[in-house]
Amino acid sequence: MTSLTDLEQLAEVELQKEEEEEKEQMWVSDSPSAPPTNKLSPDPSHPYYDVARHGIIQVSGDDNYGRKLIIFSSCCLPPSHQLNHHRLLEYLKYTLDQYVEMDYILVYFHYGLRSSNKPSLRWLREAYSEFDRKYKKNLKTLYVVHPTNFIRIVWNIFKPLISRKFGKKLTYVNYLAELRDHLNYEQLIIPPDVLRHDEKLCAIQKDRPPPSVKKPPPRPPLPTQQFGVSLQYIREKNREAIIPLVMSQTITYLKEKGLRTEGIFRRSAHVQLIKDIQKLYNLGKPVNFEQYGDVHVPAVILKTFLRELSEPLLTFRVYNQVQEILNVESSLRVTRCKQIVESLPEHHFIVLKYLICFLHMVSQESIVNKMSPSNLACVFGVNLVWPRQGSISLSALMPINIFTEILIEHFHTLFSSRCPPGQVTP
Repeated sequence: MTSLTDLEQLAEVELQKEEEEEKEQMWVSDSPSAPPTNKLSPDPSHPYYDVARHGIIQVSGDDNYGRKLIIFSSCCLPPSHQLNHHRLLEYLKYTLDQYVEMDYILVYFHYGLRSSNKPSLRWLREAYSEFDRKYKKNLKTLYVVHPTNFIRIVWNIFKPLISRKFGKKLTYVNYLAELRDHLNYEQLIIPPDVLRHDEKLCAIQKDRPPPSVKKPPPRPPLPTQQFGVSLQYIREKNREAIIPLVMSQTITYLKEKGLRTEGIFRRSAHVQLIKDIQKLYNLGKPVNFEQYGDVHVPAVILKTFLRELSEPLLTFRVYNQVQEILNVESSLRVTRCKQIVESLPEHHFIVLKYLICFLHMVSQESIVNKMSPSNLACVFGVNLVWPRQGSISLSALMPINIFTEILIEHFHTLFSSRCPPGQVTP
């Protein structure tokens, strides 16, 4: 019988072979690519700063259907003698622990794994064994990007340990463009080395379209459009409704049916169903959530609506102000948050107040639904504010979540003095 050591040697030989082939194919540049730039700057007081500073693990907000995107980039792994792999495993679990109670997706960028930085197969076996049911249950898909023979050998080694159900969650992605069919590609934090590698692969396979080929211009939105447009557009086309139709209908339904549902906003829904409902809304056709028989459907629709606004509900302008909330003394943060929300344009303030009032109501039932202000902030924070350009890094999530938690927990204080006309509470 082949021992684990023999199998690890086989995988190591394959990895070295792939490294040699890659060196031979470096026709774009005569010198190796530079180490990946690392924009992550975690606080030195972070409990896993020694690992987090490398940017190996990132959280990229939600995908189009409300599932957290967690990214593992092999090219960010330093040489093995510079990284305690046991600490890496602990940090991975520490990160996942914040999100495993809701549906989530893992994206593994394989490019950049070398003989010099790869964890041992024994480490991989330990990692898989430590990821008990709570980690595996809500993992919807594991995308392995730029797989090689090494990956397939390792997968076959571990097949006896992997359940059939978990095995179905694995999806190989040969080119980055394929991710666009599954995820919100613009939200992904992709290391520069992975981007360059993908360009070379596409050029070799002649899959890259010629530079002169341009995408057709997007179709103008329909007058009834709800998704993918701005609050201002929706308001201009629906003067009689202060609150966007999607928000008023989903929140009304959830207020009646979902306040005591455990884990509300943590589950996803069938992708095609969500697309169908979006289409109905965009065409101005009626949507009846009773017919779906699943309270998580309107919950996902609400998050999707917020996430697809062309400008976030909190606006691009306040993103940096939200990021600076950690620099404000704890006793003064509520006051600072109040200043920020009161500076919003009138309509954004109205809609935000309507939403946060509802989320405050949800948090009041947290003993039953398990959705405290902190838990709700983890779900909604990235759907309320994001930068004008680029993605939200793992380090940027903490101030966003803290800001959102304050909004929910201190709703009455923050929204009491500015009273917009019309419908302001759900």
